[in-house]
Amino acid sequence: MRKKKTLAAAALLASATLALSACGSGGNGDKPVVSVSAENGAGKAGTVLDPPFTKPDLVLTDTHGKKYDLRAETKGRPTLIYFGYTHCPDVCPLTMNNLAVAKKEVDKSTQLTQAQKDSLRIVFVTTDPERDTPSSLGTWLKQIDPDVIGLTGDFTKIQAGARSLGISIEAPRKEKDGKIVSTHGSQVIAFSPKNDGGYVLYTQSATVDDYTKDLPKIIKGENP
Repeated sequence: MRKKKTLAAAALLASATLALSACGSGGNGDKPVVSVSAENGAGKAGTVLDPPFTKPDLVLTDTHGKKYDLRAETKGRPTLIYFGYTHCPDVCPLTMNNLAVAKKEVDKSTQLTQAQKDSLRIVFVTTDPERDTPSSLGTWLKQIDPDVIGLTGDFTKIQAGARSLGISIEAPRKEKDGKIVSTHGSQVIAFSPKNDGGYVLYTQSATVDDYTKDLPKIIKGENP
């Protein structure tokens, strides 16, 4: 039987950020932003959230330099959102590549109609907007999957949007060796096409196989 237990968003955040790599490290001191009921079976990569997160009210700039209203553009569409940056040496490219490979596998699936497959949106929001310009962000994402939506803009807005999902990000800082590091949570949040709620949370431990298995259900708005 599945066990259901109430967790604070801060607890979910802690589990997701314990293994932050070179993207950043250290405590965040965040307070819980919402209480959620998390139900997860053994061996499941995604944690189903009840109630779900509200989709962030973010209006940013896409890789074509155009305004992108996240809520309006992804309304009624299955959407995966990840916050990271292009200079990240490991976690960000690995996560995005996992999603891209899983999406290609889903494109081959016979479980879904073409319209359902085409409805999927994967959104990458930079945590390092000063360096991740629309052009540089677009170039980076094109090497992974040109269909991924890349967003950049005001850091304060991005940080507030992430926090509304229980994801902690800090302003990029320069290390003693001169490297600029962006500390950020590594969660991927899946939003349902049925109610636009962020109802499934994945940590950086999620694999290509995990996403490949879950995406058909997420596209349909079902629990993985």
